[in-house]
Amino acid sequence: MIRKLISCIGEFKKETILTPIFVAFESAFDVIIPFLMALLIDNGINKGNSVVILQVGIALVICSLLAMFCGVKSGKYAARASSGFARNLRKKIFYNVQDFSFSNIDKFSTSSIVTRHTTDINNVQMAFQMSIRIAIRAPLMLIFALIMAFFIKAKLALIFLVAIPFLSIGLYFIAVSAHPIFEKAIKIYDNLNNIVQENVRGIRVVKSFVTEEKEINKFYDVSDKIYDQFSKAEKLVALNNPLMQFTVSSIIVLVSWFGGKEIILGGLTTGQFTSLISYTMQILMSLMILSMILVMIMISRASCERIVEILDEKSDLTNKENPIKVVKDGSITFENVDFSYVKKEDKLCLKNINIDIKSGETIGVIGGTGSSKSTFVQLIPRLYDVTKGSVKVGGVDVRDYDLETLRNQVAMVLQKNVLFSGTIKENLRWGNENATDEELIKACKLAQAHEFIMQFPEEYDTYIEQGGTNVSGGQKQRLCIARALLKKPKILILDDSTSAVDTKTDSLIRKAFMEEIPNTTKIIIAQRISSVEDADKIIVLDNGTINGVGTHEELLASNEIYKDVYYSQVKGGQE
Repeated sequence: MIRKLISCIGEFKKETILTPIFVAFESAFDVIIPFLMALLIDNGINKGNSVVILQVGIALVICSLLAMFCGVKSGKYAARASSGFARNLRKKIFYNVQDFSFSNIDKFSTSSIVTRHTTDINNVQMAFQMSIRIAIRAPLMLIFALIMAFFIKAKLALIFLVAIPFLSIGLYFIAVSAHPIFEKAIKIYDNLNNIVQENVRGIRVVKSFVTEEKEINKFYDVSDKIYDQFSKAEKLVALNNPLMQFTVSSIIVLVSWFGGKEIILGGLTTGQFTSLISYTMQILMSLMILSMILVMIMISRASCERIVEILDEKSDLTNKENPIKVVKDGSITFENVDFSYVKKEDKLCLKNINIDIKSGETIGVIGGTGSSKSTFVQLIPRLYDVTKGSVKVGGVDVRDYDLETLRNQVAMVLQKNVLFSGTIKENLRWGNENATDEELIKACKLAQAHEFIMQFPEEYDTYIEQGGTNVSGGQKQRLCIARALLKKPKILILDDSTSAVDTKTDSLIRKAFMEEIPNTTKIIIAQRISSVEDADKIIVLDNGTINGVGTHEELLASNEIYKDVYYSQVKGGQE
């Protein structure tokens, strides 16, 4: 896990190495200062030697300036190293998520991925910065101060050797007890993010159903759970403060008691006692800082594990060696296809699917809710892999294609249409980033979108809000269809993507497809019979199986499901 995270340091190795070097020098100068103070008191002030006072005073100023310089440098490099580390980590996670298949994404919820990308990375960034700076400084100060304390008076320094193990054991037990609670609390953040995302995305629905209070209560419930978990963890972590105070007070009392006796007996000078007290405070401060670092590491450990989970996840859809990079045509063949989202043969969504679709044909897909219509078409661009059998495009198994090549030739307009924040032009160019303005207009005319775009004051430069909230559902669908057409694909799949447009516009879109892109294979999933009745073939799906295949007239004569749908829509349920 650590090795995988460290690899994200990347180009910031220099800053990561220089930080502890400057920290080491800073610590050394800070430890020298009390020793110089002892010399100043014993050999200068007590003896009235102005030369020693001047020399040691200059040395003190130089050490202080050098310590400050090293501190500034270590802070600067630590900030750059930790920020760069977090940036590389975000990139690595984001790039890995982009390679995920739909099944990989299904494994992690959207809110969980967002939490790992934000809160968890912030925790790890903070821990990393503390690790290369404060976590280096505290042990070094502890070691240097101990050495100097032994150099001044070994007997008194033994007090520290008794106190440090006592404190370390206490902190260890606190850490072991608190870590599982922090881990649980961070996971609850996923639920919190999910509630916020759902609420913001569906704010219109929330307001139209007047369920603000219900949503607020949901938010409060999860917030209270996070509060309870963190309170429980913090109560344990808070024990380190009284433990630390007890240890600090005990050491100061013991050093003062035995140190005072040594001064009276002549075994210790005033300057030495003063520097010993300074070293005592440095040692105890180092221990306090180490306890803070321990708390941060406890929190970040859970975050590290969650981040590495994402980094270790590999897409289950990968290219074979020497994949095919040319799609011959838009023909599609399903051969004995079974499919299960959970990869179990007793939980199949599609069962024994066999169908041949010629290049350039228009295929309609009809079926009730849950009949696996969307699942059926998602196997064509290999968004999922079949559980059994094979799907062929252009006569070649989709698993043998280069994924990018295949998906560039299969354009999908999904059931849930997504527009991104940006202008209409920018959204359309997702289909083809090099498309000319003329190509944009042509695609929009085919999708019956040009007319309403021209009614906007900014026309094609109109800004689309995040999620396309400033355009209607039908307008959004038509823009998504135009975007897909710009890919100039061999296969075009419309997954119920004309449901929000009126029947006249729907008819115009289908007519434009027949006239302008006759060689493109078109698969239209629809709830309305009128959207597919002119298709070359209509597939009727029922509970994941093909119930019937044929033209409108053939199915109307022979297929009960199609007949029921037709009469319920066209003739009010009466034959």
